[in-house]
Amino acid sequence: MKISYNWLKTIIDIEQTPAELEPLLTNCGLEVEGMEQVSSIEGGLEGLVVGEVKEKWQHPNADRLNLAKVDVGGDELLQIVCGAINLEQGQKVVVATIGTTLYPTGGEAFTIKKSKLRGELSEGMICAEDEIGLGTEHDGIMVLGGATKVGTPAAEYFNIENDTIFEIGLTANRGDAASHLGAARDLAALTGKQPHIEYKEIPIPQGDNTVAVKIEDTEGCPRYSGISISGVEVKDSPDWLQTRLKSIGLSPINNIVDITNYVLHTLGQPIHAFDGDKIAQNKIIVRKAKEGEKFTTLDEVERKLTGVELLICDAEKPIALAGVFGGLHSGVTATTKNIFIESAFFDSVTIRKSAKAHGLNTDASFRYERGTDPEITIKALQLVVALVLETAGGTVSSPVVDEYVKHIPASQITLRYKKIEQVLGQTPSPEHVKAVMKGLDITIKKESDEGLELEVPAYRADVTREIDVIEEFIRIYGFNNIALPEKITLSLNTKKGVNVEKLYNRAADMLAAQGYYELVTNSLTKTSYYSDEELIQGVKMLNPLSADLGVMRMNTLYSGLEAIAYNKNRKAQNLKFFELSKTYRKIGDNYIEKWWLSLWVCGDEQNSNWNKKAKPVDFYTLKQSCDNLFTHLGADVAFKERNTISTPQAIEEKKLLNYGQVDRSILKQFDIDGDVFYAVMDWDKLVKRAAKEKFTLEEISKFPEVRRDLSLVVDKKVTFEQLHTIARQAERKLLKDIDVFDVYEGDKIDTGKKAYALSFILQDENATLKDKEIDKIMNRLMQGFEQQVGAIIRK
Repeated sequence: MKISYNWLKTIIDIEQTPAELEPLLTNCGLEVEGMEQVSSIEGGLEGLVVGEVKEKWQHPNADRLNLAKVDVGGDELLQIVCGAINLEQGQKVVVATIGTTLYPTGGEAFTIKKSKLRGELSEGMICAEDEIGLGTEHDGIMVLGGATKVGTPAAEYFNIENDTIFEIGLTANRGDAASHLGAARDLAALTGKQPHIEYKEIPIPQGDNTVAVKIEDTEGCPRYSGISISGVEVKDSPDWLQTRLKSIGLSPINNIVDITNYVLHTLGQPIHAFDGDKIAQNKIIVRKAKEGEKFTTLDEVERKLTGVELLICDAEKPIALAGVFGGLHSGVTATTKNIFIESAFFDSVTIRKSAKAHGLNTDASFRYERGTDPEITIKALQLVVALVLETAGGTVSSPVVDEYVKHIPASQITLRYKKIEQVLGQTPSPEHVKAVMKGLDITIKKESDEGLELEVPAYRADVTREIDVIEEFIRIYGFNNIALPEKITLSLNTKKGVNVEKLYNRAADMLAAQGYYELVTNSLTKTSYYSDEELIQGVKMLNPLSADLGVMRMNTLYSGLEAIAYNKNRKAQNLKFFELSKTYRKIGDNYIEKWWLSLWVCGDEQNSNWNKKAKPVDFYTLKQSCDNLFTHLGADVAFKERNTISTPQAIEEKKLLNYGQVDRSILKQFDIDGDVFYAVMDWDKLVKRAAKEKFTLEEISKFPEVRRDLSLVVDKKVTFEQLHTIARQAERKLLKDIDVFDVYEGDKIDTGKKAYALSFILQDENATLKDKEIDKIMNRLMQGFEQQVGAIIRK
């Protein structure tokens, strides 16, 4: 959401600069994610000043050029080469000084430099209006009024408005703040200044062009207000209105539509203007859509309705998808003369379902989905009417129609001082609490030594409980003002004596050192990822904000694949991710949360360069990462051979580790090309394994290592992990490491067999190994391989 500093100042008398305002907004919950400087004209005419032509003479080397001495208020006159036919001595002109960047109308920006034109020095540029973006005229330079002071910045002369735009990361519960008035309300609580918006009385109607309103779906539309204005002139909006809309990234359309957008972003109340002559029989009917009914929206798309939508209809047909999108044939056009203005309160759940059913996200639906103010519909009409009469003319031709069929009450909440102290950890004074409540527009109905009886306005749909009010108080009180104890203990401990947080940090540091990036993904995900059978155990949202946030995550695979798809679509191909995250299930009446540590790898292990070719990641890349992790954490884990993750549901929860290549059918759902390898570890099991290990430091042995190699033929089904286990059982003390450096399958050995070439590192830390000892160990190893897996030793 974008908030304009200048726009905000028309609503509340703030004294803070934009830089000072940014932390105020962020600390009270309206997080400023970015600040941008904008101007009513590109570049803001920076570097352009008013100058006076003191002298003018013919360029000695060019018939169509002149030379001029220009006073711009500096110590010396500037010499400028100019080709304009209307240049004369004594004129006041617009001068672009050296280093100024110009943004011409319909052209590319360029910077003024000191240069020589046909051999004569030019120290600036005398400008035409199209050369500085003020218009399209190029027949000559701009000549200003003679009384203009030399050296005056052009931005000041032309009243160019410079503004700061705050990009607010609005949380889903703060629909009340989705406007300039909403931001002003929070600033009022912080600064003590009060918002001020002038709501003019609506003039007495001239004539009778009343539109009758009938609400059939009172759940979806508790209140519907409207008014008719006749004889309007649809045209371009005045400059001030266009500047306001452009500053927050909106494109002006015409005065009527621009006014509805202006009021929406001022008050947070969506407004819709209909062409009054296209409302059949002057009737508005608000009803539920019929399943299969068709309706063409303003974007010229014919939509098949599902039956969840709320429709605005006239006596014959639908004319708008309520709270979401207008109809193609009922909107305001250049020929419109009579308009009907809608200002309604729609149920948030109804509008959310309607918008999500058709994948629509408009400024109106954004606000209705989060909850608007049922008490502001008439005030919004007052503001719209005043602006329409001012910019489009016409006369009010009907009284206000206001059907308020289902009253939305304010919340009645008891606030206890003791509860504030318990939550805050401090004891604010009752006077401070009451001041914040009044600043937040919360009415104090009754007070006592124990607390306050409060009435919270209906536009704060998220404040319905005592704890909600306390949250409101704390965000205005200031999180930075909460005193912290000298020592804070925060841990993920699952077992007494185990610092799980420190253990995870060790794991994360090790993975990061191997080139992995940590993910933090949303616990809410798409219901479409899961079958109806799987969703029986799903923790589903009752009122999801979107189809992408319908159910709590049931596995960790899809979150990582979303991140991989996102990065691959932005040309990042070689990816290694890890994440510690929870999955959620509901079995019977019990909710089950479980921690998992997940790894994803894809692409190449390293980029190719002049002396190395790119090496794609594979199953063993992932296996090595898991092995390194377990070793680093001191967990002794036996690995199985490679696996394919065909479905996340095939993962065995009894295992410490599931890992393998992700099946192509899963990757296809995410439009991911290439292979992806995925590992998921039961974090609680890993913590218990790691907790058993004690780490000690030992001196490096002074005695040498000995390497012996062994080649053996075994059945294809025999894995290296089996051979590894047999070797460890045969020699626990002196066998330090085992590795496989070759595997052969082919016509040189029997069918169904394969050959392993293994290396063994032996070392005695207290003495030098002798051949007799080494041979004895190797014989034990060969005997174990022959007896347990039927190995044939190749000598």
